[in-house]
Amino acid sequence: MDTPLAVRARGISKYFDEVVALDDVAVDVAAGQIHGLAGPNGAGKTTLLGLLLGLAVADEGSLEILGTPLGRTLAAPGGVAGFVDGPGLYPSLTAWQNLAALARLHGRDPRTAGVDDVLDQVGLTDVAGDRVRGFSLGMRQRLGLAAALLTEPRLLVLDEPANGLDPAGKKLVHTVLHRLAESGTTVVLSSHRMDDLEALCAEVTILATGRVVFSGPLTKLAAESSELEYRLRTSDPAAAHQVATATAKIGLVDDAAPRPGPEVLVVRGHPPALDELLARLVRAGISVREFAPVVSPLEAAFLTLTEQQESGR
Repeated sequence: MDTPLAVRARGISKYFDEVVALDDVAVDVAAGQIHGLAGPNGAGKTTLLGLLLGLAVADEGSLEILGTPLGRTLAAPGGVAGFVDGPGLYPSLTAWQNLAALARLHGRDPRTAGVDDVLDQVGLTDVAGDRVRGFSLGMRQRLGLAAALLTEPRLLVLDEPANGLDPAGKKLVHTVLHRLAESGTTVVLSSHRMDDLEALCAEVTILATGRVVFSGPLTKLAAESSELEYRLRTSDPAAAHQVATATAKIGLVDDAAPRPGPEVLVVRGHPPALDELLARLVRAGISVREFAPVVSPLEAAFLTLTEQQESGR
């Protein structure tokens, strides 16, 4: 790999008494990349994020953060910031005071440390003087992101950063994270929302029962996924039905000929077969008005891989 690694994990295992939280985990995260973590509850995502933040130490394996090997003692790696299980905030202080306290903790003057700038980046300027105890979950998440940005990290680690955000807040956070990656900051984030991971991440690691069941580009995951189901709406449903049934390796979820009207066909197939179906529709002069996954490729692969791991325990 030509791009330097911000995270290099090999053979990472972590135990809590008899519970195996992580089992021989290997992950590479390229510098300047947004890398997603996905997995069912209890898969080990939060444990892995905690290791990256220096909140826990692996029992086995090696972990390098920003080129520096981590030892076997608790220590926050230099250049790393973020949060797990929600940001740690002082509810009795205002948003500005929370960030000012963090700046002072790092030996910086709050007036020159960029407090106002990071509040503006996350859209909290108007509530900078409000006490955090009155903030919604989404506002707390954005303030937690601002706190992480204040330290100008080279690696940003976030646990469910879009949790509680409305569409406008989610769009704002996505914009901030994309800008960070474009400027060279590496972002590792976990999410239960597959649409967030697809919108943000170049690569994703899927965990199940503490093991890595996939790690790599989203494009590779989609190509290797099982059959996908897509909603198909066209200018001529009856003709589209004929084309679909005549296309090799394409199945219809409800294989009854459509009645006249704006009915939607649901077709199933692997990506190459779906591509061929679209090409045949175009050649037949049938306009495609909608072609959207019933379940996203990432979610379909997530369900397949995690179910396989669970059944093989």
